[in-house]
Amino acid sequence: MKEITRKLNGEIKRLTNETFKFDERVKEGWFSAVYFLKTREIVKNHRPNNIVTMQFFQKEHAVLCGTDEVIALIRTFAKNVDELEIRSLEDGDKIKPFETVLTITGRYEDFGYLEGLIDGIFARRTSVATNVYNVAKAARHSGIQKPIIFMGDRDDHFTQQAGDGYAAFIGGSKAQATHAMNEWWGKQGMGTMPHALIQLFRGDIVEATRAYQATFPEDELMALVDYNNDVITDALKVARQFGDELKGVRIDTSRTMVDQFFCRNPEVMGSFDPRGANPTLLFALRKALDKEGFQHVKIVATGGFNAERINEYEEAGVPVDIYGVGNSLLKLNIGFTGDNVLLNGEHEAKAGRFFRDNPRLQTVE
Repeated sequence: MKEITRKLNGEIKRLTNETFKFDERVKEGWFSAVYFLKTREIVKNHRPNNIVTMQFFQKEHAVLCGTDEVIALIRTFAKNVDELEIRSLEDGDKIKPFETVLTITGRYEDFGYLEGLIDGIFARRTSVATNVYNVAKAARHSGIQKPIIFMGDRDDHFTQQAGDGYAAFIGGSKAQATHAMNEWWGKQGMGTMPHALIQLFRGDIVEATRAYQATFPEDELMALVDYNNDVITDALKVARQFGDELKGVRIDTSRTMVDQFFCRNPEVMGSFDPRGANPTLLFALRKALDKEGFQHVKIVATGGFNAERINEYEEAGVPVDIYGVGNSLLKLNIGFTGDNVLLNGEHEAKAGRFFRDNPRLQTVE
């Protein structure tokens, strides 16, 4: 989880604004809450040159992400940045409730207006990294880590993809759906085929897969097999056609659909929810593939997965080799708070808040 912030000669190599490319309007206060801007002007006129310490924390067990981005933000937009003391943890650090993750010490008027932006960066990046970590943890069973594909491109505004993809990488996902999601850590997106491709071949999964292979022969061949709502029939069709060349089949059955397998086998119904890519369907698919000698074909399951559902599947031994997860990874459930807790080196803070030093913090050079 520390591939990005590598240590070179004992010093952390952090990402810079060459990566983040901040909007220059940050400098004008365009993205800052107006009361921070007003406070900056009041302080300039009535309380200049006081040294404050601002600390940041949150209230969950989490995987921290956003430190490099925050430090780059401060270095880019704070005034007299060389006079600020910044102490920080690293992206990928596991953190506890109320643990201080960053402190900034300097004149309030030089950096205070960035408080809300810092909270927001930490909140989004840490939420995504923690969500992905929890999903990856759920997909780790009997000592085997099953891959997680981050498929959050359709669940939020496209401008968030680079940061979300980086946070997902920090959380434990090494495969992302778009090139943008990989931008900050230097990889490329990965993917196979959408339902649209099969639609253009009028539902003929074999012809769609053949066209895919002809166009991208260097890719590992994976076929999407739920278009006709008959995953076992279509999986066997492509497996028989492509044999050892077929590396996997993906099931993305809607949670409102019941696969044709259950219509042909009504005797298995009655004791479970037959909708979507449910365990019974996946067990039956694995059995059918194995029976015809296609043990090498992996099963990729997507659509509505989160940490809880993956954990249930793993506990039940459902034969999924790779999970694709999207929407649940982008839930922002971790909020950060920035507090001024020291004034000229002495305690001065709102009631209930105080300086929580953290020996794990490292001074940022």
